Amino acid sequence: MRRERCGENCLSISVDTVDSLLRASPLPSLEARILLGHALGWRRTELITRAGEALPADAVTNYRTLEARRVAGEPVAQLIGSREFFGLDFEVTPDVLIPRPETELLVETALAALDGIARPRVLDLGTGTGAIAVAIAAERPDADVTAVDRSPHALAVAARNAAKLLDASRAGGPLRCIESSWYDALDAATTPRFHAIVSNPPYIARNDPHLDEGDLRFEPRGALTDEADGLDAIRAIVAGASGWLLPDGVLWLEHGYDQAAAVRALLEAAGFSEVESLRDLAGIERISGGVLRG
Repeated sequence: MRRERCGENCLSISVDTVDSLLRASPLPSLEARILLGHALGWRRTELITRAGEALPADAVTNYRTLEARRVAGEPVAQLIGSREFFGLDFEVTPDVLIPRPETELLVETALAALDGIARPRVLDLGTGTGAIAVAIAAERPDADVTAVDRSPHALAVAARNAAKLLDASRAGGPLRCIESSWYDALDAATTPRFHAIVSNPPYIARNDPHLDEGDLRFEPRGALTDEADGLDAIRAIVAGASGWLLPDGVLWLEHGYDQAAAVRALLEAAGFSEVESLRDLAGIERISGGVLRG
């Protein structure tokens, strides 16, 4: 708060500024800046160039409400309603998993597998925000992309993100959203097979203490855990993939830090070849996949 100077017969007035609010915040500087920029409707550069300006009372009240909610643990992405992923700004609600940077490896790997394939067909299982599906569709305008989720609320978020982020005239057409538990609602009569299946399924075991920590407490539990050993969803996806992949199609899955060997074993047992795991920027085996030869 900044004290305004006045004459000897008037009271001093406290004025809130960017500088004063950031100095007083209990949050990490980056989080406080994101929330304050959101409350003010300012770009990050404006927080620097206008740091000493007196701020509107309603914006300060809004910021302090957001700050208190973040202190209580609510994720920043939910508080501001968005998260950047693969260079795109995705809407985020409490109905969906918050997109995370490590999942970009799954998108990059899928795109590499589709290189050289004209009009590729891609299936994203458990799409949530639609981050994986939309990112692939944005990078490959000719791709026919189908996004599946069992939650109608999540599918609504994915559809809004697709409408906002994808070119309506893209050669591959609009993102196709289907409410389904994995492959259950797919109809072979109307849904041709795919060149690639990708998924970031729930892979946390039901008794993992991380479910009760940090941002995970506020995200949909069904997007985080299979309420079993963490491999049930992955087993279902691997087992059903052969019925939906074209010859030489690929399946790539995100999984937990200690699950790579188990996922590779599932893929190999299901007849996949060239099975491998890839590491994220932290050096963790983050995704595993393989090719289903025809």
